[in-house]
Amino acid sequence: MNNFDIPLAVNACSTDDLAKLQVFEKILKGNVEAILITDTRGDIEWVNNTFTAITGYPESEALDRNLGFLFAGGNNEYAALYPKLGEVNHHVAETHMFRKDGSKFPANVTLSAVRSSADMITHYVLEFSDITEFKHAQDELQQRTRELSRSNQELEQFAYVASHDLQEPLRMVASYTQLIAQRYRGKLDKDADEFIEFAVDGATRMQAIINDLLMLSRVGTRNVAFTRTDVKQSLDKALANLRLVIAESGADIVCEALLVLDADGSQLTQLFQNLIGNALKFRGDRAPQIKIGAVQQDGDWQFHVRDNGIGIAPEHFERIFLMFQRLHGKREYPGTGIGLTICKKIVERHGGRIWIESEAGKGTTFLFTIPIQQAE
Repeated sequence: MNNFDIPLAVNACSTDDLAKLQVFEKILKGNVEAILITDTRGDIEWVNNTFTAITGYPESEALDRNLGFLFAGGNNEYAALYPKLGEVNHHVAETHMFRKDGSKFPANVTLSAVRSSADMITHYVLEFSDITEFKHAQDELQQRTRELSRSNQELEQFAYVASHDLQEPLRMVASYTQLIAQRYRGKLDKDADEFIEFAVDGATRMQAIINDLLMLSRVGTRNVAFTRTDVKQSLDKALANLRLVIAESGADIVCEALLVLDADGSQLTQLFQNLIGNALKFRGDRAPQIKIGAVQQDGDWQFHVRDNGIGIAPEHFERIFLMFQRLHGKREYPGTGIGLTICKKIVERHGGRIWIESEAGKGTTFLFTIPIQQAE
């Protein structure tokens, strides 16, 4: 028997109170979670529509039965939840329950105690939901995480091969082609000099590409925790690495006050080195003027590296961050076409994004964000 039907209480309620009770009943009946009300022994006195939809038990087959029949572990598993309510009014657990057809499903369960004005428990309310799809998604995520971990290990192995097994024979090729160039340039015919130049250039470029690929592979697999990092110190290291190019180009570099944040300091150095190096390379005929700074934008620090170089047309904004995507010939502007890809990967590892603002012939501003509070 359902002890909570609204019609039974009609004579004891005003019209307004009855209307409110009917609204509450509709809300509870149609709730997306299954809801049951039991007495203090656990015998069911009321169920909503979702209970029937999930378990297959109609209301008539559930009323007056002890709630334990729904639990995969029987009464003992359900009874184990009761002691949890001694100090608190509700307890949440993950367990397994049975449907009418005998099938078992995982469920999130909340058991709450209803207390009288004298603080005596008069009823229990059980809410639960079928989390089968959630568990499937969780299992799939764990499987993909394992696959990603395995992929990262393979990438680390590739990095090892690239840095050892490939580098050594390539160094030998580069050394001997350079030796041939020094010894025989001008002593053979013009075609021979050109062929030697191609060989030296190819070996040198291949070394640069392998080094950049190695650096790119290590961005995501670098197991270094973020620490409190003085961004100015990372920038200073980048400028020190570029000091010869800066001196040769006559660059004027202005740095605004920077900050301390949670980051990988060595990767920030690489990030600034690539962006500033880009500004120095694509400077055109003018002496480079580069401005570096940061401002707070919502929950991020937004950094900028602004130059007065040759600029980039808008149609190339996305393309330049892709690997090996060059806008100019390698003889006009040397490089591997990987530097900005490394920048993008470093910024994304820090939870930010990178983009540009530019016009052809009017300089370029690279902007990137790093969250003020890094995710755990």
